[in-house]
Amino acid sequence: MAVSKKAGKKAAAPAKAGAAKVAKADWKEGFKKKQVGVSDMTLLTTISNESINDNLQKRWLNAEIYTYIGGVLISVNPFRDLGIYTDEVVQKYKCKNRLEVPPHVFGIAESAYYNMNAYHENQCVIISGESGAGKTEAAKRIMQYIAAVSGGQDNSIQEIKDMVLATNPLLESFGCAKTLRNNNSSRHGKYLEIMFNAQGEPVGAQITNYLLEKGRVVGQVENERNFHIFYQFTKAASDEQREQFGLQGPESYAYTSISNCLEVQNINDTEDFVATLNAMRIIGLTANEQSEIFRMLAIILWLGNVQFEEMDDGNARIADTGVTDFIAYLMDTDPSMLQKVLTTRVVETQRGGRRGSIYDVPLNPAQATAGRDALSKAIYNNLFEWIVSRINVSMKPRDAVSHVIGILDIFGFEIFEDNSFEQLCINYVNEKLQQIFIELTLKTEQEEYVRERIKWTPIKYFNNKIVCDLIEERKPPGIFAALNDACATAHADPAAADNSFVQRTAILSSNPHFEARGAQFLVRHYAGDVTYNIAGMTDKNKDALIKDIFDLIGSSGNQFLQSIFPDRPDPSSKKRPPTAGDRIKGSAGALVDNLMKAQPSYIRTIKPNQNRSPTEYDSKAILHQIKYLGLQENIRVRRAGFAYRNTFEKMVERFYLLSPSTSYAGEYTWTGDAKSGCVQILKDTGIPKDEWQMGVTKAFIKNPETLFALETMRDRYWHNMASRIQRAWRNYWRYKNECAKRIQRFWKNNKEGLEYAKIRDYGHQILAGRKERRRFSLLGYRRFMGDYLDLNGKNALGTELRSACGIGAEEVNFSCKAQLLVSKFGRSSKPSPRFLVVAVHIVISTEKDGPVHFALERKIPLITIKSVSLSNLRDDWMVFNCNASEEGDPILHCYFKTELVVQLLRLTQASINVCIGPTVEYAKKKDKKQVISFVKDETIPRDDVYKSHAVRVPSGEPPNSVSRPPPKRKPGTVRPITQGKLLRAGGPSNNTKGTSRTKPAAQPLPRKSATDATVAPPVVKAPSAPPPPVQEEPDVDRYRAKFAFEGQEGEMSFKKDDIVELVEKDDNGWWLVRKDGQEGWAPNNYLELVPRKPKGAPIAPPPPARRPPPSAPPTTTATSTFKNTTSPKPAVGNASAKPVAVFPGVVPSNSSATPWKKPAATDTANANSAGSRPGSASAAKPPPVATKPKPTPPQVATKPTLKQPGKPPIPSAPRPPVGNGSAPKAAISRPTAPAGQLDLAAAVGVPCFLK
Repeated sequence: MAVSKKAGKKAAAPAKAGAAKVAKADWKEGFKKKQVGVSDMTLLTTISNESINDNLQKRWLNAEIYTYIGGVLISVNPFRDLGIYTDEVVQKYKCKNRLEVPPHVFGIAESAYYNMNAYHENQCVIISGESGAGKTEAAKRIMQYIAAVSGGQDNSIQEIKDMVLATNPLLESFGCAKTLRNNNSSRHGKYLEIMFNAQGEPVGAQITNYLLEKGRVVGQVENERNFHIFYQFTKAASDEQREQFGLQGPESYAYTSISNCLEVQNINDTEDFVATLNAMRIIGLTANEQSEIFRMLAIILWLGNVQFEEMDDGNARIADTGVTDFIAYLMDTDPSMLQKVLTTRVVETQRGGRRGSIYDVPLNPAQATAGRDALSKAIYNNLFEWIVSRINVSMKPRDAVSHVIGILDIFGFEIFEDNSFEQLCINYVNEKLQQIFIELTLKTEQEEYVRERIKWTPIKYFNNKIVCDLIEERKPPGIFAALNDACATAHADPAAADNSFVQRTAILSSNPHFEARGAQFLVRHYAGDVTYNIAGMTDKNKDALIKDIFDLIGSSGNQFLQSIFPDRPDPSSKKRPPTAGDRIKGSAGALVDNLMKAQPSYIRTIKPNQNRSPTEYDSKAILHQIKYLGLQENIRVRRAGFAYRNTFEKMVERFYLLSPSTSYAGEYTWTGDAKSGCVQILKDTGIPKDEWQMGVTKAFIKNPETLFALETMRDRYWHNMASRIQRAWRNYWRYKNECAKRIQRFWKNNKEGLEYAKIRDYGHQILAGRKERRRFSLLGYRRFMGDYLDLNGKNALGTELRSACGIGAEEVNFSCKAQLLVSKFGRSSKPSPRFLVVAVHIVISTEKDGPVHFALERKIPLITIKSVSLSNLRDDWMVFNCNASEEGDPILHCYFKTELVVQLLRLTQASINVCIGPTVEYAKKKDKKQVISFVKDETIPRDDVYKSHAVRVPSGEPPNSVSRPPPKRKPGTVRPITQGKLLRAGGPSNNTKGTSRTKPAAQPLPRKSATDATVAPPVVKAPSAPPPPVQEEPDVDRYRAKFAFEGQEGEMSFKKDDIVELVEKDDNGWWLVRKDGQEGWAPNNYLELVPRKPKGAPIAPPPPARRPPPSAPPTTTATSTFKNTTSPKPAVGNASAKPVAVFPGVVPSNSSATPWKKPAATDTANANSAGSRPGSASAAKPPPVATKPKPTPPQVATKPTLKQPGKPPIPSAPRPPVGNGSAPKAAISRPTAPAGQLDLAAAVGVPCFLK
């Protein structure tokens, strides 16, 4: 049995021929979860709203909350934890296409991440739905998945991942609140852009904030709550914070207790506060910054407890000045100035444009309360923007940014009993998002089919552009324009402004989606009809702080408070400051531009009931959501349309490897055009003809299964190529290893002989041609072995000699048999056999008579040897000239004399002299010298003869002789290397029979121009011809480009100030224009009309041509061989810029410049965009919005303030009264970080001496 590759099943052994068997069923299949309904609703038998609802209901009741419509994910909120977001589930969806795994939000995240890496395009995920449908949870899960699969082992990459995940608890605390429909409702919108490098690793991120509902700070309806952070702070603050800020429970403050809702089910404010502090730490907020944030929260809480009393004259008076004194302490300002700002207003009259009188106008309690609330809202709104900006600074890209994945988590559509300006702005943004969905999935897709001449059946759908125009248009004026006019005409009295707006709404009644109802008006949104109350709407739209509050903030000694109010109004400016409607309109336009630059993925969330019940399925409410989300039309378009389309060039670039006609060994070889290349690829891959169509500029593939099949084949191609390379590489290593083995075998057999030969050559150098040589010493195979008696081995003789000499464990360098010249009294000296051992000493031992017994005769330390004396003849005698001793110098007869001298010189580092001459002098005793003479005698048959201090020896080889070359080996047969499938018999050098396929020439890919790698020859300028007669201006409207625009296929690209001719106008914002004989679509807000010149008198003929002057010799310039072919950078926002402020707030949004200041120069490094729609990230931004970093606030002169002797007593809260606080602290010490210490260790080398 063998394990197969499918689900770990065991594959049966192959059956005999003719006995085919059916594979045995796997019993584990019975435990698999049965699919309920259809996972992709394009497969529904009946397409209707009811069938869609039935399918969603079946799956939701079976805990299947996700369903596809093609590439659109439908999510139904389960209102419970299903355990489907674990790490195991993340790994299940990693590197899988959506057809391989069940529908899941991780599938959408994997698709966006894969497409970014594979197609090198920016991606965005648009999450839409009602409030409480699960949009924020879906955004968090997408961030979780991308952080888990995006790889990267660098610490900075992991730090970015941690910061991206830490933004969720931090922004939820400051931007989410409990509402009637959702316990964790996002009261702001955010667009998170995760930036990746070329390897797909996150290197930075940026958050853009949209429309914070700051009105919630000062008031909520019954059973709703303020933002979570207020309850977390008042419940879980430390004792030090309570003492510092006079903090009490949430029931003690009007802003947190007015709605009578302090606790929320399944929300633990204390634990969430710990998570918030941890998120601040991960993002990098310092302890001082955290303290200042909590100080701002304390100021807001105490401002809500400022109560006003009405005096007899109707003016307001502060009921408890202790509260304002404590607030002034927190703000570090003068208490009297704070009281004055809260109860009076400075009014300045003007006479003919000149400054007139200044009056202090007292406020009544209602006006004073409104001013107090305006200050609270402004502080919180600007604090929230500062936090978002600080997050962006921490997540600034660490590396070059290649691509971006954007995640849009924005407030859902809202319909309440009392709908005001906030709901109008929220619903307007949702209308814009619905318009994007319609544009990209319905309208643009069908228009593209017509433009590409694709066979197609049109689908009817509702286009909500008429509703967007109703709210945002200027001509005819929409709701925002009418609100601005009402604010401008009756700016002093809010009630009069509201009445003016009521009158102006009558103009809008011609729109079928608008209905005026006196003090209310109705708008028929795509999600339903909403009735809005006009009361207070103009005042919210104006959204301006009075000058007195700015002066109060400017007088504060708290630098953090001043830093969150960087922009202050210029009283000399006559330009109307932007209203809240202008800001939300500009920001919505900027959001649309950012989304249109990326390839979108959609998640449509549905809320099953209004009670947050995990078992209740409200079919009526869900049918309403299905209808206004347009799911039925989406299914019809998806089933009738094409799942994938791309230009011919990109299609060929992606899949040319799949066809042998278009590629060879990974190189592009197609010589035809890109369209024919696409057709050839699809034919060679076996894709049926009804699965694809060729348009004018793009190839269309009908089903996603076909695309996934192509991607699988492409992946398999690389795997196959990798397998072939691996096979060839393994065979190469087999061949290499076999060769290495043969070389090693030869080396092992000869390396010792080579070492011994080196020692022999050293012996030749020592003798230096001064001594005749014996014939056997010059044999080619003669090697200086050294230990001829094998004392270093384990034989019996070596062991006995070691024991007799007392050598121990020392290594013996030389040992052999020799003869020692022994002199006896009254007799002539005679050679006697001995054993000679050379280690650290020279040891001479002898064998005694009788039983074999070895004894140490003499031990000579090498340091005592001064020289070694030899004759110049071929004899084997040598003398060790030692220090004076009674024993005298030893005279030895040794056949290996040359090798012995070499070993002595090696052991003593050549400190012994080698004396060679016709005689040898030695010390017979301590003070008695003798000389031995050497005589050449040819009668000596062999060796030499010693007698009476004379040695007779025959002639030998010449002194300059060297060793003979080694004899040649007997020739043998070489075994061939035939291992490996790719190696032929005899080795790879043999020519194989047959010829392989001829390699075609590589061609440049269609997207890259063939002329990019060539240098244009120098052009010699010809004499200029006379100018042609001026032609009469054509009778067509011409337009000048206000901004540069890079278009894609079917769109017109142009530079700034280019002139184009108008061919056709379309009400969708795109016009068909002509330039240089070519037509294409262009955005109309990039163009301005060129006024026609009046026809004048005929132009005089040109003067006759003059003789051209002689041309200067051409100069040689060094030109680059290759042109820069880098693709345009993706649109990446400035991480250090302030976030977008779009809802009621005093800080102008990124969509409009500060009206009382000159526009600051902006960085244009990231101006270019790779999107297919008008860019909005350049310095001179095209309409409708430009990203404007907030300038640094100017230096404000510090006003003299009353220095308080200390912290005032904590005032008693009026709801209900509480005790006073303790005495203030003199100062708060900032903890200093301990200085780091770096220990350096140096490795000291210990010398090793070898004996």
